[in-house]
Amino acid sequence: MYLKALYLKQFRNYQEQKVEFSAPKTILVGNNAQGKSNLLEAVELLSTLKSHRATRDRDLISEGTSVSQINATIERAYGSVDLSLRLHYPGRRTVTVNQETLKRQIDFLGLVNAVQFSSLDLELVRGAPERRRAWIDSLLVQIEPIYAHILQQYQIVLRQRNALLKNLKSGQTQLDPAQLALWDAQLATTGSRVIRRRDRILKRLAPIAQTWHSSIAGNSEQLTIRYAPNIIAEAEPPEKVQQAFLDKIQQRRVAEQVHGTTLVGPHRDEIEFTINQTPARTYGSQGQQRTLVLSLKLAELKLIEDVVGEPPLLLLDDVLAELDLLRQNQLIETIQDHFQTLITTTHLGAFDAQWLTSSQILTVEGGKIV
Repeated sequence: MYLKALYLKQFRNYQEQKVEFSAPKTILVGNNAQGKSNLLEAVELLSTLKSHRATRDRDLISEGTSVSQINATIERAYGSVDLSLRLHYPGRRTVTVNQETLKRQIDFLGLVNAVQFSSLDLELVRGAPERRRAWIDSLLVQIEPIYAHILQQYQIVLRQRNALLKNLKSGQTQLDPAQLALWDAQLATTGSRVIRRRDRILKRLAPIAQTWHSSIAGNSEQLTIRYAPNIIAEAEPPEKVQQAFLDKIQQRRVAEQVHGTTLVGPHRDEIEFTINQTPARTYGSQGQQRTLVLSLKLAELKLIEDVVGEPPLLLLDDVLAELDLLRQNQLIETIQDHFQTLITTTHLGAFDAQWLTSSQILTVEGGKIV
């Protein structure tokens, strides 16, 4: 997979910019707040239709305008693909593939595969559980695009059920057991699909990450990754997961009505990382946490390549400064020219001469490539 060209119009601080990529590695260099990360964010949007830096499209559209556009030409194993994503405020997004507008955004997913690694990813280990849930959901969307629809279905049911519980708590609605049972059943059905897919992908990812972790840590540490769903210890057959879901809802029925919100479901799941049987979140050193995150990112690269049949893009957002020389070398040796890589940095001192001579170097100033 190779990103040949990227065109931005009224996206973040880019008014209009086209970039053609001429080497397996592209280094974007410039001071902070010039637009380096924005360019990577545009590629991330093409990959997952989401940004880890913004939740609203209005924040992605240049100030004073109402439409933003991202175009890209991607070379895949099966041929070249032209992609376009238009953001409207107000209004809905439109996505096109080879000049054909798609009716469903889900059909756009999977056309660009990318792994993003930024300094913010250290929150994967030490941050709140929702950070880890967002990470695994983003990976799943790329490997199994239908998961975006499954997750959306669950979130719709969750919002409706939460609204009912909130009204029950405030006294605006009288308890109707039949109505609540209907939402319980839908929550269990949609939620069990989310649980089983998260469990399945983590079981594939964990051994790859463990191998990388042992290599980087010198076989002195044992990494364990465990999915800890809110419902059941392990994803059983669908009917058992759904029944466990309903049983747990029954157990928390009174508490849910007191709090006015749903306390049961994958929106409360956890992913546990332990090193030598010690929780990495609370007891891991900074070095151990960095090794863990690097291992996860390298595992993502390998897993996506195994599933889709070609290497994904790698987006490194000012991350080399966060890694010591050992971890930098491990990452650089893995990349070589196998993964097309876009790297942002404020200075070129972190790169050796061989990297600099084999890379395309672009300077970013004020939303322009100069």
